[in-house]
Amino acid sequence: MQYLQNYNPLGNAFLSTLVAALPVVTLLYFLALHPTKSNQGSLHKGIEAHKAALIAGIVSLLAAVLVFKMPVQTAGMSYVYGVLYGMFPIGWIVIAAMFLYTVTLVTGQFEIVKDTVASISSDKRIQAILIAFSFGAFVEGAAGFGTPVAISGALMVGLGFKPLQAAILCLIANTAPVAFGALGTPVTALEGVTGIPAFAISQMAARQLPFFSLIVPVWMVAAMVKMDGGKWSDVWNVWPALLVSGGSFALTQFLVGNYMGHMLVDILGGLVSMAAVALFSRVWQPKKAYSVDNHPKAKAAMAGGASYTTGQVVKAWMPWALLTVFVFLWGLPSVKSFLNSIPGAVINWNVPFVQGLVYRTPPVVAEQTLDKAVYTLNWLSAPGTGIMFAALISGLIIGMSGEQWGTVIRRTAQRLRMPLLTIGLVLGMGYVTKYSGMDAVLGLAFTKTGVLYPFFAAMLGWLGVALTGSDTSANVMFGGMQKITAEQLGLSPVLITTANSTGGVMGKMIDAQSIVVATAACYEDKNEGKLAAGPIFRGVLPHSILLAALMGVLVMLQAYVFPWMIPAITK
Repeated sequence: MQYLQNYNPLGNAFLSTLVAALPVVTLLYFLALHPTKSNQGSLHKGIEAHKAALIAGIVSLLAAVLVFKMPVQTAGMSYVYGVLYGMFPIGWIVIAAMFLYTVTLVTGQFEIVKDTVASISSDKRIQAILIAFSFGAFVEGAAGFGTPVAISGALMVGLGFKPLQAAILCLIANTAPVAFGALGTPVTALEGVTGIPAFAISQMAARQLPFFSLIVPVWMVAAMVKMDGGKWSDVWNVWPALLVSGGSFALTQFLVGNYMGHMLVDILGGLVSMAAVALFSRVWQPKKAYSVDNHPKAKAAMAGGASYTTGQVVKAWMPWALLTVFVFLWGLPSVKSFLNSIPGAVINWNVPFVQGLVYRTPPVVAEQTLDKAVYTLNWLSAPGTGIMFAALISGLIIGMSGEQWGTVIRRTAQRLRMPLLTIGLVLGMGYVTKYSGMDAVLGLAFTKTGVLYPFFAAMLGWLGVALTGSDTSANVMFGGMQKITAEQLGLSPVLITTANSTGGVMGKMIDAQSIVVATAACYEDKNEGKLAAGPIFRGVLPHSILLAALMGVLVMLQAYVFPWMIPAITK
């Protein structure tokens, strides 16, 4: 039975929008606001993330079936499809990243890594800049899909950052690079659904995001200082390092995005930024240390950092070097194609009751369009597999014993059991809203803003990423609608469709998938991590909204005041 998405099932746009928002509102309420008593009788906000995701999933199924008239089997299999996608490839990335991190912990190599990072700078602010922003941008460019939050978060906790702080800082940092993540996959996807050349989209994004690449490191350090109870002077004291990190990344982002294309923007930007910060730290350190009182583990690491031989340092960093190499290789289209060509490396499953039966309809798309539902198990070319190879080879080179391998497997499994369940449940809810059309109903509400639409075009992208957890998915979901609306309002399609992606990056820090990945990466204590999603969400929400609004203002200025910044479309 075909299902044609209806974007006003109640005959009243306002009421239909309210119903479409119910799953997301339910998830956020139970995740961050619902009053709950602990076993000790104390009152706090939020319930465990997997329970919140399960309740929201049930609400999404009821809304899809009862209000949007989606067939029961179609709604159910949409949910199953989402759960499977949550397990693979998203969950697989988290498993592999945590496996590699645990290998370095169990073998003692991470202690040396901590000490050598501290030897670059024992200052907590510079460590956050180097790991969360610069290194995170590189990993985002190579792999995307939550990998930078998982890797950077684990590194920062190992260095002594508190789990909540590490999670929030990594989520804030993982914004400006996202539109060019995974070798520019969001740009490629936007070209596919709009027909606008990827190079024009790349140029437009590279004339928006560099402003935020300058802002985000400052924003992140300011957030860290606020959490520590510090002062604005603590941010100002490190302004040269902030300028070097953000400025080098922004300049590379602008040049590569405008003159080379979209695939290597983040990889080159991240490498340049890391090198610039490391080299700059050799000749400059903040006058007022931020590590001594607030970051005792970094102080201890600094004290012991000088006793290692070159061979020990190389061996300790080898797993992370292999991670970098494998993540980069696995992101190359030629490598992906080769791996996928191996017999049995790709398994495609047409999701029953969904594939070939669900259609998006105007005005979301120009004409009735099939919404495909093919679950792909590309187990060999998936980013998580590249990370796992890096972990396994690292363990063999280090010379791990059988007992150590067993310890790594047990600790990884114990740590990730509940986070993986949560990721699956969150994606299940997300896929029901996607295939029922509830996501499009929310998007259509933004298109009725007239002259203010350039601002809300960015906010629509923000909503899309917050709902789906992916800038690529948000571009596929709303890209065509953005182009249609831009043409109807006489606005530049390049500007408006790109705003969907560049505004969307600010939603990356609040999507449930990213928050659960951050929880899994940063909280080794599973009891402590059970209720961490709510505080993380409350911690990043104001930053997400403000940064998205700033992007909306920039898009408004480019639409009406600085139209010369919009690139011409050339085939």
